[in-house]
Amino acid sequence: MSDPSLPEPSEPSARGRHAGASTTPTTPTPASTTSAYGAPPASAPSKIRILLADDHALVRRGVRLILDREPDLEVVAEAGDGAEAIDMARAHEADLAVLDIAMPRLTGLQAARELAALKPGLRILMLTMHDNEQYLFQALKSGACGYVLKSVADRDLVAACRAAMRDEPFLYPGAVTALIRNYLDRVRHGEETSDHILTPREEEVLKLVAEGHSSKEIAEILFISIKTVQRHRANLLQKLGLRDRLELTRYAIRAGLIEP
Repeated sequence: MSDPSLPEPSEPSARGRHAGASTTPTTPTPASTTSAYGAPPASAPSKIRILLADDHALVRRGVRLILDREPDLEVVAEAGDGAEAIDMARAHEADLAVLDIAMPRLTGLQAARELAALKPGLRILMLTMHDNEQYLFQALKSGACGYVLKSVADRDLVAACRAAMRDEPFLYPGAVTALIRNYLDRVRHGEETSDHILTPREEEVLKLVAEGHSSKEIAEILFISIKTVQRHRANLLQKLGLRDRLELTRYAIRAGLIEP
């Protein structure tokens, strides 16, 4: 998979100095009044502690630059995949998790579900390159309160973080349109959504099957027997009403477990 690197925030330009200008010191302008995203709440006693997870180090660096330059935001932990994000959440006190959707081991969607159960007070934002309705719906079902596109992270991410801490949802305009269209389509056709509930282990097996791993490879990755893998695959086919590996792969793409 590949993620486009984020545009690094531009550094403020240096103020010019006139020759012979007065050497009397001037009072600097507080950083909180110069933010392009609006000043943080004056009553906030501490910074918003952020856990950042993305499997691309360059992307994490760009996102961290965006966040750490704000006076009320602080990245306290970083992770390179969804499983590490869960470990970091256990080891660090964080108020907000910013998760990439497409990551190895556990995806951002899988990590969001586990984090929501592990840390009910933790707010979750999904940061992704995918302007994709299915990913959007899965993110919201996973417990995320916002969905931010990497292509405009320098514009939207700070506002999304602050909105999350106010218990307000944050969606880009296209996402709002998709939600409304989806709702109207379901009402028009009298459809009701029926979610197939998979266990965390079944999701892990499904993801690995869809990525093309053999039963032997899956058994080695998950430290289980080949017979257990085969049993999980049979249960997946039966539970989802599917027939073969190809249909499992298509379902995994629709569920946001792997990239199309």
